[in-house]
Amino acid sequence: MKPPHKITTLLAVACLLTAGCAVSSAAPAQNGRRTPVTGIVHQPDEISTVSPTWIDGLRVVRDSSNDRSCAWSIAYPRVPGADLFTAALRRMVEDRRAEFLRQACDHTAELNLDFAFLVASGDVIGVRYTEWWLGGAGDGKSTTTRWYDGKTGQALPAVSLIDPDAFGKLAAGLGTALSRKQGFDSGALRSVMADDASRSRYLDDLAFTAHGDLVVTFDESVVGVAPAGQLRAVLPASIARPLLSDFGRRVQRQVVEPERHLGLNGSVSPTPTLAPATEGTADCRQVKCVALTFDDGPGPYTQTLLAHLAKFHARATFFVVGQNVAISPDVVRQTAEAGHELGNHSWSHRDLTRLTAAQVRDDLRRTDQAIKKASDVSPRIVRPPYGAVNDVVREQTPHPLILWSVDTLDWKYRDSARVTRAAVSGAKPGAIILFHDIHPTTVAAIPQILHTLSGRGYHFVTVTQLRDEAAR
Repeated sequence: MKPPHKITTLLAVACLLTAGCAVSSAAPAQNGRRTPVTGIVHQPDEISTVSPTWIDGLRVVRDSSNDRSCAWSIAYPRVPGADLFTAALRRMVEDRRAEFLRQACDHTAELNLDFAFLVASGDVIGVRYTEWWLGGAGDGKSTTTRWYDGKTGQALPAVSLIDPDAFGKLAAGLGTALSRKQGFDSGALRSVMADDASRSRYLDDLAFTAHGDLVVTFDESVVGVAPAGQLRAVLPASIARPLLSDFGRRVQRQVVEPERHLGLNGSVSPTPTLAPATEGTADCRQVKCVALTFDDGPGPYTQTLLAHLAKFHARATFFVVGQNVAISPDVVRQTAEAGHELGNHSWSHRDLTRLTAAQVRDDLRRTDQAIKKASDVSPRIVRPPYGAVNDVVREQTPHPLILWSVDTLDWKYRDSARVTRAAVSGAKPGAIILFHDIHPTTVAAIPQILHTLSGRGYHFVTVTQLRDEAAR
């Protein structure tokens, strides 16, 4: 990824639930394994993606700010048996976050790193990142691909798909494919392809269609004028194959005819079975109720959190990110089966107020569909990332918008004792308390919070129960 170019009482709950005020404290199983689901290719030159839900233990590791004045969200997959690849992706996204914080952390800027799997079968893994860096020194969208060779255990850049002796022929093929693109600059392409350093920096998004055609995407201003945006060249499979390295041919083969396994050595813990929560039947007009809400998951610690909640028979509301749901549908299903509420928290934690009306609708619809597919439950509520709401978001959101009355600041301070104090001191009848189950320090704080609040007579219910009680 290249550097950028340029409530509370029940009566108060209604305001929080409708986001009418700004409130914050600042595939079927086969032989016991799920089979891969290949992305639907709508256009002949569309990059093929997969949803590798058959990889046991695959999780999304996400981190984000909840401060809209410095809006960022990063994520990477944690792949069992591919520790070096996981580490390489972690370094990449953390480096981008650090660069963003140095250059552009203000109210006009947003950094969002979203990814999709290109292939995860046989002995290869491919991940494609989409970066949105808006405001500050950023100029919008950029993309990059990263690869893992299970044979050698190496994390590899995009150029590793190409035979080192074939870059001259690749340059000619790209020139022909791009020649009809408006804004294309052939001189810029020659500069990009001139040496190893420039190729490694700018030739960083290589992928395949479902038919094995090679798709090369250049970021804005790399091989064309800025108004042309990203420029994409597609080389037919028959032309691309002689240009590929041995690793590139293995990748191409796994995209076209994916195997039903990933040949890596990794062990994972079995998914625990939890009894459904029994809390939530309380009459919140007669007893003290609070809603514990958890954003940005599911993540690596969500199952531990579910176990904590089960011990106290407590229900909670989970505002999940669609990208995470697609990777970890088993955890989402388990969350619903344990009696908790699922809410929509967008597909990849974009600031929805920066999107068009159509983009907001598509983002939330896509997330709703992922939740329904994973859990057989249709979400009834939405929490906008960063609590960011405007008229467009209100008009395009199909469900009530939910904010919060207590922000534990667990996203800012990774301190279990501090999170506990914030939650306990902020709890009042009808409170909606904000946590993030992507942080181990938060999950570690939950048992003490549950113990203390239950000792003070509080019942733990879902946001929708609070909403329904407030409406009576």
